[in-house]
Amino acid sequence: MTRFRFCLPLILLGSAVALAAEPKLEISAASLLARTRILSSDAFEGRAPGSAGEEKTVTYLAAEFEKLGLLPGNPDGTYFQNVPLVGITSRPTLSFAVGGRTLALTHVNDFAGFSSRLAPVVEGRASDVVFVGYGVVAPEFNWDDFKDVDVRGKTVVMLINDPPVPDAATGQLDPNVFGGKAMTYYGRWTYKYEIAAQKGAAACLIVHETIPAAYPFGVVVNSWTRENFEIQAADGNAGHVALSAWLTLGATQRLFRAGGHDFEKLKRLAATRDFRPVALGAKADFTVANTLRPVASRNVAALLPGSDPHLKNEYVLYNAHWDHLGVDEKLKGDRIFNGAADNAAGVAVLLEIAQAMRALPPAQQPKRSVLFLSVTAEEKGLLGARYYARHPLYPLARTVGLVNMDGANPFGRTRDLEIIGFGASGIDDVGAAVAQAQGRIVRPDSHPERGSFFRSDHFEFAKVGVPSYYPKSGRDFIGQPADFAERKVNEYIANDYHKPSDEVKPDWTFEGAAQDTEFLLRVGLRLATDPKWPEWNPGNPFKARRDAMLR
Repeated sequence: MTRFRFCLPLILLGSAVALAAEPKLEISAASLLARTRILSSDAFEGRAPGSAGEEKTVTYLAAEFEKLGLLPGNPDGTYFQNVPLVGITSRPTLSFAVGGRTLALTHVNDFAGFSSRLAPVVEGRASDVVFVGYGVVAPEFNWDDFKDVDVRGKTVVMLINDPPVPDAATGQLDPNVFGGKAMTYYGRWTYKYEIAAQKGAAACLIVHETIPAAYPFGVVVNSWTRENFEIQAADGNAGHVALSAWLTLGATQRLFRAGGHDFEKLKRLAATRDFRPVALGAKADFTVANTLRPVASRNVAALLPGSDPHLKNEYVLYNAHWDHLGVDEKLKGDRIFNGAADNAAGVAVLLEIAQAMRALPPAQQPKRSVLFLSVTAEEKGLLGARYYARHPLYPLARTVGLVNMDGANPFGRTRDLEIIGFGASGIDDVGAAVAQAQGRIVRPDSHPERGSFFRSDHFEFAKVGVPSYYPKSGRDFIGQPADFAERKVNEYIANDYHKPSDEVKPDWTFEGAAQDTEFLLRVGLRLATDPKWPEWNPGNPFKARRDAMLR
């Protein structure tokens, strides 16, 4: 096999010849909208893993792939990859003995908590409570929020996102420390729970604030106070913290105040390298009662075999998660989390790409094989993607790259696209050339502080070394005011994200989604045809894993 990092000038110089031979593609906005409407209908019951909605969803996807003439993606002859999960419904209690009194928190109103340990009951008694700032240990930035403090068996309280380190010259965020404005993995909630477990903490409580978290507390409640999932583990996840939770800002301030501490002052101090953990003078009592059930969930996979006898054993992956949040019987009125934008729309794009690629004439079929993958349990921690990355149906060392679709542009056409994690690999150069052929440009993520790179399935593939590409809708809408995209995104986050109201809207045309689908299809065709492989760019944290894999 031949590998290299795509060079944008070389691609652009040859693009006129390549584009002249590129096939005409049949992409339908009406088809995209229709499939989104089907998958997000009440009949699919919110597409929760382990529910009747899962059975309807995966059956529908397998039937669609078969109807399109794609082969079963699993070498066992089926369209399914079994993903063994455990459903966990947690009922937590949390209180603090502080300042000579008991501060009892109310679940949902003051905190949202769960346990990922696969045990009926977990608890902690009189656990010392320690504020550990942002909870970051980052040697490359000379940063250690724990210093030499032993937090084994203790309850740690952490701030969300990265430490906001200012540049001494400009006063703005230092771009050389924690990515400046962009969130790094150190700022992601998953990292917080992981580092707390590594340090031996009994519980980890993350302070929720809407701007640094990038979503309101209601999203946390909708996501984490219902049934959660973990991949089945022989040790029952004994190494995880017993209680993982988010605290509201108000509950956090009451806790700090009761122990005689100024939360805002300590928060400012936590943004410095000199910060040391602060004992809050409180002891935590918590209990988590778990209802456990085995869940035989499934990823859905379909294969378009490569046309070249030498390259057909190399693979390009397209991925879009099929799952959403299901039904919440506790709600009044609409109880179904339809997940139209998140991610029925992305799955519709996946199916549309599969249909258009399969319909190409034989001479224009991709030389490499293309796997269309729709994974489970993204909403519960990227679990379906993680399972595939650990148990691939086809060797990762023969996987050229992955294109991820999480959402779609339901509105009009744009002059641009945004790339989450722009500049990570040579796939960005391929995308830039395809966008130029469309008369468009690619841009970096306009809100890198939201940490989107760590919030979708491509991240699990990146972690094991596979070059992964995650384009999102553009921001420069044709015929719309400059703030149109920002308004629409903010409205969605505030009103619909992880809520029953994420349904197909009257103003959705999917004209922009059709434009983006063509872009994604052409990127995949180039990856599946070019004799040279894309690589992670020098300095990328995933490059070493890929280089070792290919050696």
